[in-house]
Amino acid sequence: MELMHRLSPSAFFRFILSLGVSILGGLLFTAIHTPIPWLLGPMVFMLLGSQVAKLPLMWPTSIRDYGILIVGYSIGLTLTEDALENILHQLPMMLLMTMLLIGLCTLTAYIASKLTDFDFPSLLVGSIPGGLSQMVSLAEEMKSINLTLVTFLQVTRLIMIVFCVPFLLFSPWIGGTLGASTDPQGIEAATWIDLFPEILLYGPLCVAGAWVARRLRFPTAFMLGPMIVMCVIQLTTTMDTPPLPSSLLNISQLMIGSHVGLMLRPQQLQRKAQTITLAVLSSVLLIAGSLGLSYVLMHLYSLTAATSLLSMAPGGMDQMSIMAHEVNANLSVVSGYQLFRILFIFFIVSSLLKLLFTHLLKRQEERTRTTSTS
Repeated sequence: MELMHRLSPSAFFRFILSLGVSILGGLLFTAIHTPIPWLLGPMVFMLLGSQVAKLPLMWPTSIRDYGILIVGYSIGLTLTEDALENILHQLPMMLLMTMLLIGLCTLTAYIASKLTDFDFPSLLVGSIPGGLSQMVSLAEEMKSINLTLVTFLQVTRLIMIVFCVPFLLFSPWIGGTLGASTDPQGIEAATWIDLFPEILLYGPLCVAGAWVARRLRFPTAFMLGPMIVMCVIQLTTTMDTPPLPSSLLNISQLMIGSHVGLMLRPQQLQRKAQTITLAVLSSVLLIAGSLGLSYVLMHLYSLTAATSLLSMAPGGMDQMSIMAHEVNANLSVVSGYQLFRILFIFFIVSSLLKLLFTHLLKRQEERTRTTSTS
């Protein structure tokens, strides 16, 4: 409500228009039985509405953040003691799979830099699936990196994965099934009445956890904060932790999907045809690579195909977790692999990239000075 009061009349109209477009997309995708309809429908309709119909759409980032918070709460419920032990057991494999995926991204960026006019550092930052905000922030810090290219590559990859992975999940090769009354962790589907009175305590605690995580500059703070809060509550108390009703999870999908759909802005590109082709081909290669890695993971740990694919898919943790919930994949395993990759890239890879790019920039400046003096 506070957000609505802060919006000007014109911005409020744009938001209401956007909300109507998103709901229409969700309803249509539900009617035609599309996988993950309340994520894909708003995403596609917002994309088409802004880029094709040229509607003045807008979606506040804070609404997306609270949609992610809802997903974070749901993931936190799956982080039981047994689930955490299973995640710790798989830490070496998480590291190996993350390194292999980063290696594939590096190889793709290197090949693309040789076949196009784009520089390798910009292509590399645009290819690594470390979270859109984290990679864009890194690009902003390094002045030599093409920020527009990085943003477009990251957004295109995210949209393609969010759109393609659900259809892969329901393909004959994966064989995903829609969630029924329970999820793989044995949590029964809830109603709105089941949330009370506990949610009156957990809701503010999750919001506080998200804001603390944000102040500490954690990656995906609005997901990680509630996850930690609910995990601690489950491990240290005997209080009931009610699951969320499916309608609330649908609302969170709309809140996230609407924001993703507005992120792609091809009009800002200078070499549109080349950049779009590069973004699509590199995204397809990453999806194919993640499929191969998920096949290995599935056989090593006897995981389902859906759990393995969502664990390795180089998309957003919130979107992959939503899909895991929808197809009855093991949500704790999926979130464990996705979270490990985000943290590894955020704390390790980002620092190494800064050192590498700073070194490359210094060498380039030295060559320039040597050439000018000679």
